[in-house]
Amino acid sequence: MCGILAIFHSSIEKHRLRRKALNLSKILRHRGPDWNGIVVEENDDGTTNVLAHERLAIVDVLSGHQPLYDDEEEVCLTINGEIYNHMELRKLIKEENLNKLKSCSDCAVIPNLFKIYKEKVPSMLDGIFAGVISDKKNNTFFAFRDPIGICPLYIGYAADGSIWFSSEFKALKDNCIRYVIFPPGHYYKNNKNKGEFVRYYNPNWWSLNNSIPNNKVDFNEIRIHLEKAVIKRLMGDVPFGILLSGGLDSSIIAAILAKHLNGLDKKDTNSIHNSSDNNNNNNSDTLRSQKLRSFSIGLKGSPDLKAAKEVADYLGIEHTEFYFTVEEGIDSLHDVIYHIETYDITTIRASTPMYILSRLIKSSCVKMVLSGEGSDEIFGGYLYFHKAPNKEEFHRELQRKIHDLHYYDVLRANKSTMAFGIEARVPFLDLQFLNLVMNIDPQDKMCSNNKIEKYILRKAFEGYLPEHILYRQKEQFSDGVGYNWIDGLKQYAEKKISDIQFSRAKFLFPYNTPKTKEAYLYRCIFSECFPEQCAQESVPEGESIACSTSKAVEWDESFKQNADQSGRSVLGIHRHSKQFDDVKCLPIQNQASINY
Repeated sequence: MCGILAIFHSSIEKHRLRRKALNLSKILRHRGPDWNGIVVEENDDGTTNVLAHERLAIVDVLSGHQPLYDDEEEVCLTINGEIYNHMELRKLIKEENLNKLKSCSDCAVIPNLFKIYKEKVPSMLDGIFAGVISDKKNNTFFAFRDPIGICPLYIGYAADGSIWFSSEFKALKDNCIRYVIFPPGHYYKNNKNKGEFVRYYNPNWWSLNNSIPNNKVDFNEIRIHLEKAVIKRLMGDVPFGILLSGGLDSSIIAAILAKHLNGLDKKDTNSIHNSSDNNNNNNSDTLRSQKLRSFSIGLKGSPDLKAAKEVADYLGIEHTEFYFTVEEGIDSLHDVIYHIETYDITTIRASTPMYILSRLIKSSCVKMVLSGEGSDEIFGGYLYFHKAPNKEEFHRELQRKIHDLHYYDVLRANKSTMAFGIEARVPFLDLQFLNLVMNIDPQDKMCSNNKIEKYILRKAFEGYLPEHILYRQKEQFSDGVGYNWIDGLKQYAEKKISDIQFSRAKFLFPYNTPKTKEAYLYRCIFSECFPEQCAQESVPEGESIACSTSKAVEWDESFKQNADQSGRSVLGIHRHSKQFDDVKCLPIQNQASINY
Protein backbone atom coordinates (compact mmCIF):
# COMPACT_ATOMS: atom_id res chain seq x y z
CA MET A 1 0.00 0.00 0.00
CA CYS A 2 0.98 3.61 -0.32
CA GLY A 3 -0.04 7.23 0.12
CA ILE A 4 -1.56 9.17 -2.77
CA LEU A 5 -2.37 12.81 -3.47
CA ALA A 6 -4.00 14.25 -6.59
CA ILE A 7 -5.10 17.79 -7.45
CA PHE A 8 -7.10 18.74 -10.54
CA HIS A 9 -7.71 22.13 -12.17
CA SER A 10 -5.73 24.16 -9.67
CA SER A 11 -5.23 27.86 -10.33
CA ILE A 12 -1.81 27.73 -8.65
CA GLU A 13 1.10 28.22 -11.04
CA LYS A 14 2.74 24.99 -12.19
CA HIS A 15 6.08 25.19 -10.35
CA ARG A 16 4.50 26.43 -7.13
CA LEU A 17 1.88 23.68 -7.24
CA ARG A 18 4.56 21.05 -7.76
CA ARG A 19 6.45 22.27 -4.69
CA LYS A 20 3.24 22.43 -2.68
CA ALA A 21 2.25 18.90 -3.70
CA LEU A 22 5.68 17.57 -2.78
CA ASN A 23 5.41 19.09 0.69
CA LEU A 24 1.89 17.74 1.19
CA SER A 25 2.90 14.33 -0.10
CA LYS A 26 5.62 14.22 2.56
CA ILE A 27 2.87 14.38 5.18
CA LEU A 28 1.79 10.95 3.87
CA ARG A 29 5.31 9.49 3.72
CA HIS A 30 4.71 7.21 6.71
CA ARG A 31 2.39 5.28 4.36
CA GLY A 32 5.07 4.90 1.69
CA PRO A 33 8.63 5.32 2.96
CA ASP A 34 10.33 3.50 0.07
CA TRP A 35 10.07 6.02 -2.79
CA ASN A 36 8.07 8.96 -4.07
CA GLY A 37 6.98 10.19 -7.48
CA ILE A 38 5.12 13.17 -8.92
CA VAL A 39 3.57 14.13 -12.27
CA VAL A 40 2.45 17.66 -13.18
CA GLU A 41 0.13 18.40 -16.12
CA GLU A 42 -0.95 21.70 -17.68
CA ASN A 43 -4.54 21.98 -18.91
CA ASP A 44 -5.77 23.93 -21.93
CA ASP A 45 -7.67 26.34 -19.67
CA GLY A 46 -4.48 27.37 -17.85
CA THR A 47 -5.10 25.26 -14.75
CA THR A 48 -2.76 22.56 -13.49
CA ASN A 49 -3.10 18.93 -12.38
CA VAL A 50 -0.70 17.04 -10.16
CA LEU A 51 -0.54 13.37 -9.13
CA ALA A 52 1.81 12.38 -6.31
CA HIS A 53 2.68 9.05 -4.78
CA GLU A 54 4.52 7.78 -1.69
CA ARG A 55 5.37 4.13 -2.23
CA LEU A 56 5.45 1.14 0.09
CA ALA A 57 7.11 -1.48 -2.11
CA ILE A 58 5.49 -4.92 -1.76
CA VAL A 59 5.25 -6.24 -5.34
CA ASP A 60 7.94 -5.57 -8.00
CA VAL A 61 10.05 -3.78 -5.43
CA LEU A 62 12.69 -2.40 -7.81
CA SER A 63 10.63 -1.12 -10.76
CA GLY A 64 7.08 -0.57 -9.50
CA HIS A 65 7.39 3.17 -8.93
CA GLN A 66 4.40 5.46 -9.44
CA PRO A 67 2.59 7.36 -10.88
CA LEU A 68 2.03 4.81 -13.64
CA TYR A 69 1.31 5.39 -17.35
CA ASP A 70 -0.24 3.31 -20.08
CA ASP A 71 2.06 2.24 -22.91
CA GLU A 72 1.36 5.45 -24.90
CA GLU A 73 1.62 7.73 -21.83
CA GLU A 74 -1.88 9.13 -22.32
CA VAL A 75 -3.38 7.94 -19.03
CA CYS A 76 -1.68 8.51 -15.68
CA LEU A 77 -2.53 6.66 -12.43
CA THR A 78 -1.64 7.10 -8.78
CA ILE A 79 -3.02 4.29 -6.64
CA ASN A 80 -2.85 2.81 -3.18
CA GLY A 81 -3.74 -0.82 -3.59
CA GLU A 82 -3.07 -4.49 -4.17
CA ILE A 83 -4.65 -6.16 -7.21
CA TYR A 84 -4.67 -9.91 -6.71
CA ASN A 85 -5.99 -10.81 -10.17
CA HIS A 86 -3.58 -8.64 -12.15
CA MET A 87 -2.12 -11.61 -14.04
CA GLU A 88 -5.59 -12.46 -15.37
CA LEU A 89 -6.20 -8.82 -16.26
CA ARG A 90 -2.99 -8.69 -18.27
CA LYS A 91 -4.52 -11.22 -20.66
CA LEU A 92 -7.05 -8.55 -21.69
CA ILE A 93 -4.27 -6.31 -23.06
CA LYS A 94 -2.48 -6.85 -26.35
CA GLU A 95 0.99 -8.29 -25.88
CA GLU A 96 2.68 -5.48 -27.80
CA ASN A 97 1.11 -2.96 -25.41
CA LEU A 98 2.11 -4.96 -22.33
CA ASN A 99 5.70 -5.19 -23.51
CA LYS A 100 5.96 -1.40 -23.50
CA LEU A 101 4.97 -1.05 -19.84
CA LYS A 102 7.80 0.01 -17.56
CA SER A 103 6.59 -1.93 -14.52
CA CYS A 104 5.48 -5.45 -13.68
CA SER A 105 3.71 -4.36 -10.50
CA ASP A 106 0.17 -5.51 -9.83
CA CYS A 107 -1.26 -2.05 -10.59
CA ALA A 108 0.68 -1.43 -13.82
CA VAL A 109 -2.06 -2.88 -16.04
CA ILE A 110 -4.78 -0.46 -14.83
CA PRO A 111 -4.00 2.55 -17.12
CA ASN A 112 -4.23 0.37 -20.23
CA LEU A 113 -7.40 -1.26 -18.93
CA PHE A 114 -8.93 2.16 -18.36
CA LYS A 115 -8.36 3.18 -21.98
CA ILE A 116 -10.41 0.16 -23.07
CA TYR A 117 -13.00 -0.37 -20.33
CA LYS A 118 -13.30 3.11 -18.75
CA GLU A 119 -15.60 3.14 -15.70
CA LYS A 120 -15.97 -0.66 -15.77
CA VAL A 121 -12.42 -1.03 -14.44
CA PRO A 122 -13.18 -0.91 -10.67
CA SER A 123 -15.63 -3.81 -11.04
CA MET A 124 -12.92 -5.85 -12.75
CA LEU A 125 -10.41 -5.53 -9.91
CA ASP A 126 -10.07 -8.21 -7.25
CA GLY A 127 -8.23 -6.51 -4.44
CA ILE A 128 -8.07 -3.44 -2.26
CA PHE A 129 -7.54 -0.05 -3.83
CA ALA A 130 -8.02 3.69 -3.85
CA GLY A 131 -6.87 5.27 -7.09
CA VAL A 132 -7.03 8.40 -9.21
CA ILE A 133 -6.58 8.53 -12.99
CA SER A 134 -5.85 11.54 -15.18
CA ASP A 135 -6.97 11.10 -18.78
CA LYS A 136 -5.16 14.08 -20.25
CA LYS A 137 -6.12 13.30 -23.83
CA ASN A 138 -9.83 13.55 -23.01
CA ASN A 139 -9.41 16.26 -20.36
CA THR A 140 -11.08 14.14 -17.66
CA PHE A 141 -10.18 12.46 -14.40
CA PHE A 142 -11.52 9.41 -12.63
CA ALA A 143 -11.27 8.28 -8.98
CA PHE A 144 -12.35 4.96 -7.46
CA ARG A 145 -12.31 3.08 -4.17
CA ASP A 146 -12.59 -0.61 -3.29
CA PRO A 147 -16.03 -2.04 -2.39
CA ILE A 148 -15.62 -2.15 1.41
CA GLY A 149 -13.30 0.83 1.83
CA ILE A 150 -10.25 -1.05 3.09
CA CYS A 151 -8.00 1.52 1.44
CA PRO A 152 -8.79 5.04 2.69
CA LEU A 153 -9.59 7.89 0.31
CA TYR A 154 -10.88 11.43 0.79
CA ILE A 155 -12.06 14.09 -1.63
CA GLY A 156 -11.64 17.80 -1.01
CA TYR A 157 -12.94 20.99 -2.58
CA ALA A 158 -10.77 24.12 -2.67
CA ALA A 159 -11.84 27.74 -2.98
CA ASP A 160 -10.47 28.05 -6.53
CA GLY A 161 -12.69 25.19 -7.74
CA SER A 162 -9.95 22.59 -7.77
CA ILE A 163 -10.72 19.00 -6.71
CA TRP A 164 -8.33 17.20 -4.37
CA PHE A 165 -7.89 13.54 -3.42
CA SER A 166 -5.77 12.07 -0.65
CA SER A 167 -5.24 8.86 1.31
CA GLU A 168 -5.58 10.81 4.56
CA PHE A 169 -7.29 14.09 5.24
CA LYS A 170 -4.25 15.56 7.00
CA ALA A 171 -2.99 16.43 3.49
CA LEU A 172 -6.25 18.24 2.65
CA LYS A 173 -7.17 20.08 5.82
CA ASP A 174 -5.22 23.30 5.24
CA ASN A 175 -6.01 23.58 1.53
CA CYS A 176 -9.67 22.65 1.09
CA ILE A 177 -12.72 24.49 2.36
CA ARG A 178 -14.41 21.10 2.70
CA TYR A 179 -13.24 17.50 2.57
CA VAL A 180 -15.25 14.31 3.00
CA ILE A 181 -14.87 10.55 2.91
CA PHE A 182 -14.84 9.12 -0.61
CA PRO A 183 -17.61 6.47 -0.41
CA PRO A 184 -16.49 2.83 -0.75
CA GLY A 185 -17.71 0.91 -3.77
CA HIS A 186 -18.02 4.10 -5.82
CA TYR A 187 -16.19 5.85 -8.60
CA TYR A 188 -16.11 9.58 -9.30
CA LYS A 189 -16.28 10.57 -12.94
CA ASN A 190 -15.43 14.10 -14.03
CA ASN A 191 -16.30 15.34 -17.49
CA LYS A 192 -16.46 18.95 -18.65
CA ASN A 193 -16.04 20.21 -15.07
CA LYS A 194 -19.02 18.17 -13.88
CA GLY A 195 -18.43 15.36 -11.43
CA GLU A 196 -20.64 12.62 -10.06
CA PHE A 197 -20.32 9.65 -7.72
CA VAL A 198 -21.58 6.33 -9.09
CA ARG A 199 -21.98 3.13 -7.07
CA TYR A 200 -20.41 0.25 -8.98
CA TYR A 201 -20.51 -2.37 -6.20
CA ASN A 202 -24.03 -3.59 -5.56
CA PRO A 203 -24.23 -7.35 -4.86
CA ASN A 204 -27.59 -8.97 -4.20
CA TRP A 205 -27.06 -8.93 -0.40
CA TRP A 206 -26.05 -5.26 -0.10
CA SER A 207 -29.35 -3.37 0.02
CA LEU A 208 -31.38 -3.26 3.23
CA ASN A 209 -34.48 -3.52 1.04
CA ASN A 210 -33.56 -6.86 -0.49
CA SER A 211 -35.00 -10.14 0.76
CA ILE A 212 -33.25 -12.22 3.40
CA PRO A 213 -30.97 -14.92 1.90
CA ASN A 214 -31.92 -18.57 2.33
CA ASN A 215 -28.86 -20.58 1.23
CA LYS A 216 -28.04 -23.35 3.69
CA VAL A 217 -24.61 -23.37 5.21
CA ASP A 218 -21.92 -25.47 3.52
CA PHE A 219 -18.98 -25.90 5.90
CA ASN A 220 -16.72 -27.22 3.16
CA GLU A 221 -17.37 -24.17 0.99
CA ILE A 222 -16.62 -21.82 3.90
CA ARG A 223 -13.30 -23.56 4.49
CA ILE A 224 -12.27 -23.68 0.83
CA HIS A 225 -13.16 -20.06 0.10
CA LEU A 226 -11.41 -18.70 3.18
CA GLU A 227 -8.29 -20.75 2.45
CA LYS A 228 -8.20 -19.28 -1.04
CA ALA A 229 -8.72 -15.77 0.34
CA VAL A 230 -5.79 -16.17 2.72
CA ILE A 231 -3.36 -17.65 0.20
CA LYS A 232 -4.31 -15.05 -2.41
CA ARG A 233 -3.07 -12.38 -0.01
CA LEU A 234 0.46 -13.76 0.12
CA MET A 235 1.18 -11.97 -3.16
CA GLY A 236 4.38 -10.00 -2.65
CA ASP A 237 8.16 -9.96 -2.63
CA VAL A 238 8.80 -8.94 0.99
CA PRO A 239 8.78 -10.60 4.44
CA PHE A 240 5.30 -11.02 5.93
CA GLY A 241 3.70 -12.04 9.22
CA ILE A 242 0.36 -12.32 10.99
CA LEU A 243 -1.21 -10.29 13.77
CA LEU A 244 -2.15 -13.10 16.15
CA SER A 245 -4.42 -12.26 19.07
CA GLY A 246 -5.27 -15.85 19.93
CA GLY A 247 -8.89 -15.16 19.06
CA LEU A 248 -10.81 -17.28 16.58
CA ASP A 249 -10.28 -15.17 13.46
CA SER A 250 -6.53 -14.57 13.57
CA SER A 251 -5.95 -18.13 14.80
CA ILE A 252 -7.79 -19.60 11.80
CA ILE A 253 -5.75 -17.44 9.44
CA ALA A 254 -2.57 -18.60 11.17
CA ALA A 255 -3.65 -22.24 10.86
CA ILE A 256 -4.35 -21.85 7.14
CA LEU A 257 -0.97 -20.21 6.58
CA ALA A 258 0.89 -22.85 8.56
CA LYS A 259 -0.83 -25.63 6.63
CA HIS A 260 -0.09 -23.96 3.31
CA LEU A 261 3.57 -23.24 3.99
CA ASN A 262 4.11 -26.76 5.31
CA GLY A 263 2.59 -28.04 2.08
CA LEU A 264 5.06 -26.00 0.05
CA ASP A 265 7.97 -27.29 2.11
CA LYS A 266 6.88 -30.85 1.36
CA LYS A 267 6.19 -29.96 -2.31
CA ASP A 268 2.61 -31.06 -1.74
CA THR A 269 0.95 -30.86 -5.14
CA ASN A 270 -2.42 -30.96 -3.42
CA SER A 271 -1.72 -27.91 -1.23
CA ILE A 272 -4.07 -24.96 -1.23
CA HIS A 273 -1.51 -22.97 -3.19
CA ASN A 274 -1.87 -25.19 -6.22
CA SER A 275 -5.65 -25.04 -6.43
CA SER A 276 -6.38 -24.67 -10.14
CA ASP A 277 -9.00 -21.98 -9.70
CA ASN A 278 -7.01 -20.02 -7.13
CA ASN A 279 -6.15 -16.88 -9.05
CA ASN A 280 -2.83 -16.02 -7.44
CA ASN A 281 0.67 -15.50 -8.71
CA ASN A 282 2.79 -16.08 -5.65
CA ASN A 283 6.42 -17.05 -5.99
CA SER A 284 6.57 -20.49 -4.37
CA ASP A 285 10.32 -20.31 -3.87
CA THR A 286 10.00 -16.99 -2.04
CA LEU A 287 7.29 -18.37 0.23
CA ARG A 288 9.21 -21.57 0.82
CA SER A 289 12.18 -19.60 2.11
CA GLN A 290 10.13 -17.72 4.72
CA LYS A 291 9.28 -18.96 8.19
CA LEU A 292 5.84 -17.87 9.30
CA ARG A 293 6.06 -15.18 11.97
CA SER A 294 3.33 -13.99 14.29
CA PHE A 295 3.06 -10.97 16.58
CA SER A 296 0.84 -10.17 19.54
CA ILE A 297 0.56 -7.44 22.15
CA GLY A 298 -1.09 -6.97 25.52
CA LEU A 299 -0.78 -5.91 29.10
CA LYS A 300 1.06 -8.45 31.22
CA GLY A 301 -1.27 -11.33 31.98
CA SER A 302 -3.73 -10.46 29.21
CA PRO A 303 -5.98 -13.23 27.83
CA ASP A 304 -4.82 -12.53 24.26
CA LEU A 305 -1.12 -13.03 25.00
CA LYS A 306 -1.73 -16.38 26.64
CA ALA A 307 -3.98 -17.65 23.84
CA ALA A 308 -1.73 -16.34 21.04
CA LYS A 309 1.33 -18.13 22.43
CA GLU A 310 -0.60 -21.36 22.71
CA VAL A 311 -1.77 -21.10 19.08
CA ALA A 312 1.73 -20.28 17.85
CA ASP A 313 3.24 -23.20 19.75
CA TYR A 314 0.57 -25.55 18.43
CA LEU A 315 1.18 -24.47 14.81
CA GLY A 316 4.98 -24.23 15.09
CA ILE A 317 5.06 -20.51 14.29
CA GLU A 318 7.94 -18.19 15.21
CA HIS A 319 6.08 -15.98 17.67
CA THR A 320 6.96 -12.61 19.18
CA GLU A 321 4.91 -11.05 21.95
CA PHE A 322 5.15 -7.46 23.12
CA TYR A 323 3.98 -5.89 26.35
CA PHE A 324 2.72 -2.39 26.90
CA THR A 325 1.48 -0.55 29.97
CA VAL A 326 -1.60 1.59 30.41
CA GLU A 327 0.71 4.58 30.83
CA GLU A 328 2.48 3.87 27.52
CA GLY A 329 -0.88 3.59 25.81
CA ILE A 330 -2.07 6.89 27.24
CA ASP A 331 1.20 8.53 26.17
CA SER A 332 0.45 7.42 22.59
CA LEU A 333 -3.12 8.74 22.40
CA HIS A 334 -2.32 12.00 20.62
CA ASP A 335 -0.19 10.28 17.96
CA VAL A 336 -2.78 7.54 17.51
CA ILE A 337 -5.65 9.97 16.97
CA TYR A 338 -3.54 12.04 14.56
CA HIS A 339 -2.78 8.95 12.48
CA ILE A 340 -6.16 7.19 12.49
CA GLU A 341 -8.15 10.43 12.04
CA THR A 342 -11.16 9.58 14.18
CA TYR A 343 -12.50 10.21 17.66
CA ASP A 344 -14.62 7.05 17.79
CA ILE A 345 -14.11 5.49 21.22
CA THR A 346 -13.80 1.81 20.39
CA THR A 347 -11.57 2.54 17.38
CA ILE A 348 -9.15 4.50 19.55
CA ARG A 349 -9.19 1.87 22.29
CA ALA A 350 -8.24 -0.84 19.79
CA SER A 351 -5.98 1.29 17.59
CA THR A 352 -3.63 2.24 20.41
CA PRO A 353 -2.21 -1.25 21.09
CA MET A 354 -2.27 -1.97 17.34
CA TYR A 355 -0.31 1.24 16.70
CA ILE A 356 2.27 0.33 19.36
CA LEU A 357 2.50 -3.22 17.98
CA SER A 358 3.06 -1.91 14.44
CA ARG A 359 5.89 0.30 15.64
CA LEU A 360 7.56 -2.70 17.23
CA ILE A 361 6.98 -4.93 14.18
CA LYS A 362 8.66 -2.31 11.99
CA SER A 363 12.02 -3.12 13.58
CA SER A 364 11.68 -6.76 12.45
CA CYS A 365 11.74 -5.80 8.72
CA VAL A 366 8.24 -7.22 8.15
CA LYS A 367 6.32 -5.02 5.68
CA MET A 368 3.05 -6.94 5.30
CA VAL A 369 0.80 -8.65 7.85
CA LEU A 370 -2.46 -10.57 7.68
CA SER A 371 -5.18 -9.68 10.15
CA GLY A 372 -8.63 -10.96 11.12
CA GLU A 373 -10.84 -7.89 10.65
CA GLY A 374 -14.25 -8.38 9.06
CA SER A 375 -15.19 -11.79 10.44
CA ASP A 376 -17.42 -10.43 13.21
CA GLU A 377 -19.30 -8.25 10.73
CA ILE A 378 -20.15 -11.07 8.33
CA PHE A 379 -20.76 -13.90 10.82
CA GLY A 380 -22.29 -11.88 13.66
CA GLY A 381 -19.44 -12.40 16.08
CA TYR A 382 -19.93 -9.51 18.47
CA LEU A 383 -21.52 -10.55 21.74
CA TYR A 384 -24.54 -8.26 21.36
CA PHE A 385 -25.69 -10.49 18.48
CA HIS A 386 -26.84 -12.96 21.16
CA LYS A 387 -29.74 -10.56 21.72
CA ALA A 388 -30.88 -10.35 18.09
CA PRO A 389 -34.67 -10.85 18.19
CA ASN A 390 -34.97 -12.73 14.90
CA LYS A 391 -33.03 -13.68 11.81
CA GLU A 392 -34.12 -10.64 9.80
CA GLU A 393 -32.83 -8.22 12.43
CA PHE A 394 -29.65 -10.29 12.66
CA HIS A 395 -29.07 -10.05 8.90
CA ARG A 396 -29.93 -6.34 8.67
CA GLU A 397 -27.41 -5.62 11.41
CA LEU A 398 -24.74 -7.53 9.48
CA GLN A 399 -25.50 -5.38 6.45
CA ARG A 400 -25.28 -2.17 8.45
CA LYS A 401 -22.00 -3.28 10.00
CA ILE A 402 -20.46 -4.01 6.61
CA HIS A 403 -21.70 -0.70 5.21
CA ASP A 404 -19.94 1.10 8.08
CA LEU A 405 -16.71 -0.90 8.25
CA HIS A 406 -14.70 1.88 6.61
CA TYR A 407 -15.44 4.14 9.60
CA TYR A 408 -14.16 1.65 12.14
CA ASP A 409 -12.27 -1.66 11.96
CA VAL A 410 -10.73 -1.43 8.50
CA LEU A 411 -9.83 2.20 9.15
CA ARG A 412 -8.03 1.04 12.30
CA ALA A 413 -6.33 -1.88 10.57
CA ASN A 414 -5.11 0.30 7.73
CA LYS A 415 -4.03 3.47 9.47
CA SER A 416 -2.60 1.95 12.67
CA THR A 417 -0.24 -0.23 10.66
CA MET A 418 0.46 2.24 7.85
CA ALA A 419 1.61 4.78 10.43
CA PHE A 420 4.83 2.76 10.30
CA GLY A 421 4.77 1.62 6.68
CA ILE A 422 3.26 -1.81 7.31
CA GLU A 423 0.44 -3.12 5.13
CA ALA A 424 -2.43 -5.08 6.72
CA ARG A 425 -4.42 -7.49 4.54
CA VAL A 426 -7.81 -8.81 5.63
CA PRO A 427 -8.84 -12.18 4.10
CA PHE A 428 -12.30 -12.26 5.71
CA LEU A 429 -13.32 -9.34 3.47
CA ASP A 430 -12.38 -11.11 0.25
CA LEU A 431 -15.23 -10.42 -2.17
CA GLN A 432 -15.81 -14.06 -3.14
CA PHE A 433 -15.85 -15.08 0.52
CA LEU A 434 -18.17 -12.18 1.35
CA ASN A 435 -20.65 -13.24 -1.31
CA LEU A 436 -20.64 -16.80 -0.02
CA VAL A 437 -21.15 -15.92 3.65
CA MET A 438 -23.64 -13.08 3.16
CA ASN A 439 -25.91 -15.35 1.13
CA ILE A 440 -26.20 -17.91 3.94
CA ASP A 441 -29.55 -18.08 5.72
CA PRO A 442 -29.01 -15.88 8.82
CA GLN A 443 -30.82 -18.49 10.92
CA ASP A 444 -27.66 -20.62 10.59
CA LYS A 445 -25.54 -17.76 11.94
CA MET A 446 -27.66 -16.84 14.94
CA CYS A 447 -26.21 -17.37 18.41
CA SER A 448 -29.29 -17.31 20.63
CA ASN A 449 -30.30 -20.08 23.07
CA ASN A 450 -26.74 -20.56 24.41
CA LYS A 451 -25.31 -21.22 20.94
CA ILE A 452 -21.82 -19.74 20.64
CA GLU A 453 -21.26 -16.85 18.25
CA LYS A 454 -19.74 -17.68 14.82
CA TYR A 455 -20.54 -21.36 15.29
CA ILE A 456 -20.54 -22.13 11.56
CA LEU A 457 -17.05 -20.68 11.13
CA ARG A 458 -15.77 -22.68 14.09
CA LYS A 459 -17.41 -25.84 12.77
CA ALA A 460 -15.86 -25.34 9.32
CA PHE A 461 -12.35 -25.35 10.79
CA GLU A 462 -12.63 -28.14 13.32
CA GLY A 463 -9.32 -29.99 13.48
CA TYR A 464 -7.26 -26.92 12.59
CA LEU A 465 -6.85 -25.68 16.17
CA PRO A 466 -7.11 -26.93 19.75
CA GLU A 467 -10.77 -27.25 20.75
CA HIS A 468 -10.63 -24.65 23.53
CA ILE A 469 -9.07 -22.11 21.15
CA LEU A 470 -11.55 -22.88 18.39
CA TYR A 471 -14.43 -22.37 20.82
CA ARG A 472 -12.95 -19.45 22.79
CA GLN A 473 -15.54 -16.73 23.45
CA LYS A 474 -15.29 -13.54 21.44
CA GLU A 475 -13.01 -10.90 22.93
CA GLN A 476 -12.88 -7.49 21.30
CA PHE A 477 -9.26 -6.53 20.69
CA SER A 478 -9.42 -3.63 23.13
CA ASP A 479 -10.65 -6.06 25.83
CA GLY A 480 -8.38 -8.95 24.94
CA VAL A 481 -5.16 -6.96 25.35
CA GLY A 482 -6.06 -6.72 29.05
CA TYR A 483 -9.19 -5.61 30.88
CA ASN A 484 -7.20 -2.95 32.75
CA TRP A 485 -6.61 -1.15 29.45
CA ILE A 486 -10.15 0.18 29.05
CA ASP A 487 -10.57 0.63 32.79
CA GLY A 488 -7.30 2.59 32.87
CA LEU A 489 -8.43 4.85 30.03
CA LYS A 490 -11.66 5.62 31.84
CA GLN A 491 -9.84 6.39 35.09
CA TYR A 492 -7.37 8.65 33.28
CA ALA A 493 -10.18 10.57 31.56
CA GLU A 494 -12.01 10.94 34.87
CA LYS A 495 -8.95 12.62 36.39
CA LYS A 496 -8.00 14.61 33.29
CA ILE A 497 -11.42 16.08 32.49
CA SER A 498 -13.11 18.10 35.22
CA ASP A 499 -16.86 18.17 35.77
CA ILE A 500 -16.88 21.80 34.64
CA GLN A 501 -15.10 20.95 31.39
CA PHE A 502 -17.44 18.07 30.70
CA SER A 503 -20.51 20.19 31.40
CA ARG A 504 -19.58 22.30 28.35
CA ALA A 505 -19.53 19.34 25.99
CA LYS A 506 -22.84 20.17 24.29
CA PHE A 507 -21.76 23.73 23.51
CA LEU A 508 -18.24 22.90 22.38
CA PHE A 509 -19.32 19.90 20.32
CA PRO A 510 -22.96 20.27 19.20
CA TYR A 511 -22.46 17.55 16.58
CA ASN A 512 -22.00 14.07 18.04
CA THR A 513 -21.75 15.44 21.58
CA PRO A 514 -19.45 13.30 23.80
CA LYS A 515 -21.46 11.25 26.30
CA THR A 516 -18.57 10.35 28.63
CA LYS A 517 -15.37 11.96 29.83
CA GLU A 518 -13.39 9.40 27.86
CA ALA A 519 -15.21 10.45 24.68
CA TYR A 520 -14.69 14.12 25.58
CA LEU A 521 -10.94 13.55 25.98
CA TYR A 522 -10.63 11.94 22.55
CA ARG A 523 -12.76 14.64 20.94
CA CYS A 524 -10.53 17.38 22.35
CA ILE A 525 -7.39 15.71 21.00
CA PHE A 526 -9.04 15.15 17.61
CA SER A 527 -10.22 18.76 17.41
CA GLU A 528 -6.71 19.96 18.17
CA CYS A 529 -5.43 17.95 15.20
CA PHE A 530 -8.41 18.51 12.88
CA PRO A 531 -10.48 21.54 13.92
CA GLU A 532 -12.55 21.79 10.73
CA GLN A 533 -16.27 21.06 11.02
CA CYS A 534 -16.12 18.65 8.07
CA ALA A 535 -13.58 16.60 10.03
CA GLN A 536 -15.92 16.50 13.04
CA GLU A 537 -18.68 15.20 10.77
CA SER A 538 -16.52 12.34 9.45
CA VAL A 539 -17.53 10.18 12.46
CA PRO A 540 -21.15 8.95 12.52
CA GLU A 541 -23.50 9.86 15.35
CA GLY A 542 -25.30 7.30 17.50
CA GLU A 543 -25.20 5.07 20.58
CA SER A 544 -23.36 1.74 20.55
CA ILE A 545 -23.20 -1.38 22.69
CA ALA A 546 -20.13 -3.60 22.21
CA CYS A 547 -19.52 -2.19 18.70
CA SER A 548 -23.17 -2.33 17.59
CA THR A 549 -24.92 0.13 15.34
CA SER A 550 -27.38 2.46 17.05
CA LYS A 551 -30.27 0.39 15.68
CA ALA A 552 -29.16 -2.72 17.59
CA VAL A 553 -29.10 -0.81 20.89
CA GLU A 554 -32.90 -1.14 20.72
CA TRP A 555 -32.71 -4.93 20.92
CA ASP A 556 -32.46 -5.14 24.70
CA GLU A 557 -33.38 -2.76 27.51
CA SER A 558 -30.07 -3.45 29.28
CA PHE A 559 -28.21 -2.11 26.23
CA LYS A 560 -29.68 1.35 26.78
CA GLN A 561 -28.57 1.34 30.43
CA ASN A 562 -25.03 0.11 29.76
CA ALA A 563 -24.22 1.40 26.29
CA ASP A 564 -20.44 1.08 26.32
CA GLN A 565 -18.47 -0.19 23.33
CA SER A 566 -16.65 -2.84 25.39
CA GLY A 567 -17.74 -6.44 24.89
CA ARG A 568 -17.92 -6.72 28.68
CA SER A 569 -20.93 -4.40 28.63
CA VAL A 570 -23.13 -7.21 27.27
CA LEU A 571 -24.40 -8.33 30.65
CA GLY A 572 -25.07 -12.02 31.10
CA ILE A 573 -23.17 -12.95 27.91
CA HIS A 574 -19.51 -12.01 28.42
CA ARG A 575 -17.88 -14.23 31.04
CA HIS A 576 -16.44 -11.12 32.70
CA SER A 577 -19.32 -8.75 31.99
CA LYS A 578 -19.27 -5.43 33.78
CA GLN A 579 -21.68 -2.60 34.49
CA PHE A 580 -20.15 0.62 33.16
CA ASP A 581 -21.69 3.36 35.27
CA ASP A 582 -19.73 6.19 33.67
CA VAL A 583 -21.77 6.15 30.49
CA LYS A 584 -24.39 8.32 32.14
CA CYS A 585 -23.89 11.99 31.30
CA LEU A 586 -23.34 14.55 33.99
CA PRO A 587 -26.08 17.21 34.14
CA ILE A 588 -25.33 19.99 31.68
CA GLN A 589 -25.63 23.47 33.11
CA ASN A 590 -27.62 26.22 31.49
CA GLN A 591 -25.49 28.17 29.03
CA ALA A 592 -25.85 31.37 31.04
CA SER A 593 -24.29 29.82 34.14
CA ILE A 594 -21.13 28.51 32.46
CA ASN A 595 -17.89 30.40 32.93
CA TYR A 596 -15.49 29.89 30.05
